[in-house]
Amino acid sequence: MRRLKTALAAGLLLLSGALTVVSAPAAQALENGVARTPPMGWNSWNTFGCNINETLIRQMADAMVSSGLRDLGYQYVVVDDCWFNPNRDSAGNLQGDPSRFPSGMKALGDYLHGKGLKFGLYEVPVDKTCAQYFSSYPGATGSQGHEAQDARQFAAWGVDYLKYDWCSPNGTINDQVATFAKMRDALAATGRPIVYSINPNSIHAKTGPQRNWGDVANMWRTTEDITNAWDTGQANGYPMGIRNIVDVTVPLAGYARPGAFNDPDMMEVGRGGMTDTEMRSHFALWAMLASPLIAGNDLRSMTSATQAILKNQNLIAINQDTFGLQATQISNDGTRRVLAKRLSNGDVAVALFNQGSATTTVSTTAAAVGKSGASFTLLDAWTGATATTTGTISATVPSHGTTVYRVSGGGTGTPSGATTLVSAASGRCLDVPNGNTANGTQPVIWDCNGGANQRWTASGQSLQALGKCLDAPVNAAAGAKVQLWDCNGGTNQQWTVNSDGTIRGTQSGLCLDVDHNLTANGTVVLLWTCSAAANQRWSRV
Repeated sequence: MRRLKTALAAGLLLLSGALTVVSAPAAQALENGVARTPPMGWNSWNTFGCNINETLIRQMADAMVSSGLRDLGYQYVVVDDCWFNPNRDSAGNLQGDPSRFPSGMKALGDYLHGKGLKFGLYEVPVDKTCAQYFSSYPGATGSQGHEAQDARQFAAWGVDYLKYDWCSPNGTINDQVATFAKMRDALAATGRPIVYSINPNSIHAKTGPQRNWGDVANMWRTTEDITNAWDTGQANGYPMGIRNIVDVTVPLAGYARPGAFNDPDMMEVGRGGMTDTEMRSHFALWAMLASPLIAGNDLRSMTSATQAILKNQNLIAINQDTFGLQATQISNDGTRRVLAKRLSNGDVAVALFNQGSATTTVSTTAAAVGKSGASFTLLDAWTGATATTTGTISATVPSHGTTVYRVSGGGTGTPSGATTLVSAASGRCLDVPNGNTANGTQPVIWDCNGGANQRWTASGQSLQALGKCLDAPVNAAAGAKVQLWDCNGGTNQQWTVNSDGTIRGTQSGLCLDVDHNLTANGTVVLLWTCSAAANQRWSRV
């Protein structure tokens, strides 16, 4: 029965509690050359909402420079909702609100560029912005029907970043994909490199986590709006606490890559709604999840504790690693959660996260996070202290706290524990078709569903599913199939997970490859010359 799903072009999505069949339209891959690492900057909404003007924005830019944030990588200053004149001009062009931005939007962009910063603006793909939809700002100046015109206007003003917010209860996921793609293409047509940030979730079915949006945008919101709290108890509803957002975003690791990142929303660090421990966890987890680091506090009045969090160079380096990988989950017992993120120099960043209400010890091992060898160095990202270990990675972590180690030394190995392997190109999982355990069964990619036929366990250097080993034919050449086979300990059943996400066969030296970079359910997985292309990169979830 399972293969009857082949007829459903994009599978089954759960929207607003109802099972709905959708077939997402094909969209051209977004390769616009920007956001090769997660964007860093500041956004006006969390602290100021609609209460913005050009003096405030310039003060924030000045503070970003004087505090040293700019020199640490924070560069985008994003002016959120309520910046515009409620009416377009006689030619249909957007205008800045003359009372709030009397110098005009181009002048604001010029000011930011003169400070070595970049200019971000907010718009929507529907008729009204969020503030207009909720009647807290007049007019109806969304980009619906004006996509090309508005994109040209943004480029003329020197905009470097567009936040594009659905903010409507209407439209299917297909409608969203097609409509967001209009602005993607309009921005590309301007010739100006502009980071494209979308939110498919505002007052809408939570479609953000339901697909890999990397063909449409550089970053996409995974959840409803964040709020200044640790835990709101929301699975994915308004508003979202830090812990709740992490729960939604962790399983989406396979989508992240340079130029395309899951966005768990702007940060609440420094806004007073959480303890310092919780705010440190907030920042550390965003860094580990390859999330955009967009501050939302008042930069003019930061405490020393807030500055220490936002300016932590160890965590910024983990976030900005050129591999662009999101941390994957190694273990989670409901209280103690371990995440690991492979880094471009062969190190692994490990987060030991205590979700519980009391101090506890959180532990893992170097082997479990993909390191091989007998001696490792642990750099504590918070204290800067170093220690050595033969394999144990452990810390006593306070309630809601997160200890992060950068693990160096040794080599790369196969992470242990049952996990899914998610293709970076498609976001689909390595799957044993129909749970067929006959020798010679060829794995495929399929929508991730948590089934036993998608769970892979590392045992030594073997990868096993359903009691069989992932096997390469003896002396296989490029193009040979990978297959399930009775485990025999041969080198053709040994694999190494490399720091770039590729999985290389010990005997053949070839990598697991999704055939012809296809992304549809049922595409076979075979062996090919290692290139680290997206269809050869896999994440553990």
